[in-house]
Amino acid sequence: MLSLEQIKKEYLDAASHFKKRIVVCAGTGCIANGSMKVFESLKNAAAMHSLDVCVEFKPCDDHNHDVLLSGSGCQGFCQVGPLVSIEPDGVLYTHVKPADAEEIIEKTVMHGEMIERLLYLDQNTGKHCHGADDIPFYTLQKRTALKDCGHVDPENIKEYISHDGYFAARDVYLNYTAEEVCKHVEEAGLRGRGGGGFPTGRKWHFARIEKEPKKYVVCNGDEGDPGAFMDRSILEGNPHSVIEGMMIAAKAIGADEGYVYVRMEYPLACARIRKAIKDAEELGILGNDVFGSGQAFDIHVVEGAGAFVCGEETALLASIEGKRGMPTPKPPFPANKGLFGKPTVINNVETLALVPVVMKQTPEEYRKVGSPKSPGTKTFALTGHVVNTGLIEVPFGTTLRQIVFEIGGGVLDKDGNINNDAFKAVQIGGPSGGCLTKEHLDLPLHYDSLAEVGAMVGSGGLVVMNDSTCMVKIASYFMGFTQMESCGKCVPCREGTRQMKEILDDISDGKGTEESLELLEELGKAIKITSLCGLGKSAPNPGLSTLRFFRDEYLAHVKAGYCPTGQCKALTAITIDPELCRGCTLCKRVCPVGAISGEVKQPHKIDPMVCIKCGACKNACKFKAIS
Repeated sequence: MLSLEQIKKEYLDAASHFKKRIVVCAGTGCIANGSMKVFESLKNAAAMHSLDVCVEFKPCDDHNHDVLLSGSGCQGFCQVGPLVSIEPDGVLYTHVKPADAEEIIEKTVMHGEMIERLLYLDQNTGKHCHGADDIPFYTLQKRTALKDCGHVDPENIKEYISHDGYFAARDVYLNYTAEEVCKHVEEAGLRGRGGGGFPTGRKWHFARIEKEPKKYVVCNGDEGDPGAFMDRSILEGNPHSVIEGMMIAAKAIGADEGYVYVRMEYPLACARIRKAIKDAEELGILGNDVFGSGQAFDIHVVEGAGAFVCGEETALLASIEGKRGMPTPKPPFPANKGLFGKPTVINNVETLALVPVVMKQTPEEYRKVGSPKSPGTKTFALTGHVVNTGLIEVPFGTTLRQIVFEIGGGVLDKDGNINNDAFKAVQIGGPSGGCLTKEHLDLPLHYDSLAEVGAMVGSGGLVVMNDSTCMVKIASYFMGFTQMESCGKCVPCREGTRQMKEILDDISDGKGTEESLELLEELGKAIKITSLCGLGKSAPNPGLSTLRFFRDEYLAHVKAGYCPTGQCKALTAITIDPELCRGCTLCKRVCPVGAISGEVKQPHKIDPMVCIKCGACKNACKFKAIS
């Protein structure tokens, strides 16, 4: 095979002959919005203008092309897709439609003119942004794992190599011992990005010291949290970074075989990781003699059936083995006895994508970003009542305020207007995570700080909620998800989550009491202590964290029979329409609990915390002002 240096040089020399490069976002989100139709329209429009367009770039071509047209993985800014970027101009167009293609080719590609209506409009400043370099959503991030996802062609291994891809793996196989690799990663402070944040180097060390000659590396791509799509986007946008991370992990523990476990709901991710593995095999990067080291490493792809519990590592291993995906007690841990009974290291997609980054730096350099106990960056899927939704990556230690109000562009109120005062909470880490409130806006986000407030980084989902959100219903939604996804193996999770869901539904339906809150809390704590696996232990978090931080809202439901947000239909408050009220005071006089206030000939008001909904006021009102 050619050396990595030769492949890199050939690619860069050939790429330099293109006058322009058009990159169309070909991540799942943009494809769903029609980006591949945009791709075809751009190709056709370029041909109509007699431009020589290359859509399958091979360095052995004669290079006589005007434009390189390629797809990329997710560029992150899902809210404004389909996205089209034009290099070297640094232009980023948003909400692109097939009908825009001809104008883009004629004005921007051929004559360098901007199409203002396609540029991103910053709602906070009212200004159009030329490209990613002046869009706050991008400039306020620190993209590491996602650095190349929106730029390289994920199906072109040679472009990955041109960005120094596989150089770290080659260095590791030829110049490091297994112990040195583990030590380097541990000293850098890389922690698992899949949930608990266990030190990656330490996990590798436990597997390395096992005497068993057969060992495995497993990539956990079973991302099942509602609102989470970080791992999917990396597999779609830069699959070779994951393969390289797996290779380094294999060297660290002495493994010769690996598995990528991806849920079948991610067909594009499955297809791209399979192609990446095939291309790496054809170049001799994977196989019986990795970089001439004499060591072998092969990778297989297994599609999961979409069970949330298979995100738990022992359940995932059972699924790969062809068994029902159910957790097993630990110890033994997978590092001691894992896949097919052999020592196994399991890391999630993002962790493995960061491994080559770590190995290209000294541990001290890597630790310069992030916080002391949580170095580096973390990807988050930002969704909910926020201006800019999408995939972001920020250093650990970034505050919630910076993410939601600056990168996210602010909170949207119930009328769809930007109003940061409408911020209520963020659900972090999916169903297994917890709730963060206004008092946590300036909390530096990292593993330890979140654990102190009863939350966790989890997979990295961030669901922003405004003040029209009922926290009881939110807790019920997430509890319903965890209950449905329980594997059913242990009683605390199987039955406990069902009971918590029923209690929350009773509260929403006006059937709850103060004793219900006590039972909810007691039940949640019992499930955390007694469940078999980590998913069961974290399943009560939505109920417990919302009860902790929004107890007044729960009390309004059970004591006053009132939902402050008006989302629980059974607890909708009785109100007086000020436009219809004549201030006759009749309603005030018949109210048995004194819940109505107001002066004569002035609109009256009902205090929902006092009102018992007896209906006396509504029956007495002659002007139909009460509903």
